[in-house]
Amino acid sequence: MTADFVGIGELARRTGTKVQTIRYYEEIGLLPPPARTTGNQRRYDRAAQQRLAFIRHARELGFSLDAIRTLLDLVDHPEQPCERADAVARARLAEVESRIVRLLALREELQRMVRECHGGRVAQCRVIEVLADHGRCLYADHQAPDRTGVRRGGDRQWASADGQRSAS
Repeated sequence: MTADFVGIGELARRTGTKVQTIRYYEEIGLLPPPARTTGNQRRYDRAAQQRLAFIRHARELGFSLDAIRTLLDLVDHPEQPCERADAVARARLAEVESRIVRLLALREELQRMVRECHGGRVAQCRVIEVLADHGRCLYADHQAPDRTGVRRGGDRQWASADGQRSAS
């Protein structure tokens, strides 16, 4: 093997990927089987390093392994139109936006619990009360309200996912 090839440890170091993860990606077919030395050691070329860097970056962006498999298929067949890549990215974006909405609702709920806790005794602790009685939560399912969502807890105003303010 030439100097253009590296072992699995060096590949792991260069890409910031654990050795076990590299082996797993090989096992599930995201990385092709590497060349082997006569001593049966894995040897990876520059293309494998680039492919692993692609996978790692996609994972950092939260793409699922199935989505990455689809994207790698497109990389392997560059003559295809990129609509599938766009669809995969749009689906991931929708997941992220949905999660942001849920996290904002969760933050609002936690802020309210903390704000309404006056530091007295546990018997009068708002945090404990809310955790013990789901009916005291702002939202029945800890999701941000949609335009038909039910908000609990009085007549405060809230913003929907589209930014519109409504009274509850």
